[in-house]
Amino acid sequence: MLALDNKWIWDFWLAREGADWHAFFLQAPKAIGDPELRHWNVSIGHATSPDLSGWTYRGTCFGPSDGPAWDNFTTWTGSVVRGDDDTWHLFYTGTCRQEDGKKQRIGHATAKVPGAWERVGDGLALDLDPVLYEEYTPGHWHDRAMRDPWVMRDPDGDGWVMYFTARVPGIPEANDGGAIGLARSADLHDWMIEPPVHTGGFGQLEVPQVVRVGERWVCLFCTAGEHWSRAYAASYGGPPVTGTHYLIADSHLGPWSVAPGRFFDADASGSRYAGRLVQDGNSLFEMAFLGNTPDGEFIGALSDPVPVTIGVDGLLTIERPDERDS
Repeated sequence: MLALDNKWIWDFWLAREGADWHAFFLQAPKAIGDPELRHWNVSIGHATSPDLSGWTYRGTCFGPSDGPAWDNFTTWTGSVVRGDDDTWHLFYTGTCRQEDGKKQRIGHATAKVPGAWERVGDGLALDLDPVLYEEYTPGHWHDRAMRDPWVMRDPDGDGWVMYFTARVPGIPEANDGGAIGLARSADLHDWMIEPPVHTGGFGQLEVPQVVRVGERWVCLFCTAGEHWSRAYAASYGGPPVTGTHYLIADSHLGPWSVAPGRFFDADASGSRYAGRLVQDGNSLFEMAFLGNTPDGEFIGALSDPVPVTIGVDGLLTIERPDERDS
């Protein structure tokens, strides 16, 4: 697995270049003492691997802007794609110190070599539309959610689609206002925000990843047990857990529904979080960052890949490492 002696690692995203895998991830120095402070002391790290297990750390590749800027406080979770001209594109979450990090926006940087990122202009790619998505509402939710962009080619034709973590306005129960947002672009530079493709069930659906698995589309997301809606908690048939689950649909645009049965990769302590599906040839794996131990200690490392099984019903299961070893 990928672990650093002097830094915590958490949310991550992957890109493939020939035989090499590139991992980009959030990192923070352990010298700050409290891992809860990592979100506000963050930069983006880079590592490479031939097999998703043995990693070479390449250092810090991106971080907050200097001086007054929309992203001068934090640079959080994103995704990386390669354009038609072989330029690499990083889309990331940014917040502003002058807004106390309460309002999230989505940024854009490019590179000819993965990891050598430079902002496109001031970096801002997409801002929130308050008609479609919930603005910062103190006392109702703790931030203005517009983060964790997942960008991919539009399966229906030319152009690109972006999914992101968001919330929708006008929902009385805070834990039922989470959403997966949508935007489109013809060229990876100019984006048009659209209505969400999924709403409800949770207060937030973090780190979305949309992939085709067999005959269906899957949208991975992660959330904490404390952010389950009352209706979903009542329907689950067990105590709330923290970790990664997924939505399923026949189209990448939905309609999406929460996959039935147990949460895909979750437990009471949140020992694995922000999972990603990884397709390598005909094999399907999941990776996650290692979060809290049962005693509450934060680990902050990137897991090895775990095989994923696709059932005859199209649903996904993994053999969690703790279950396999028990």
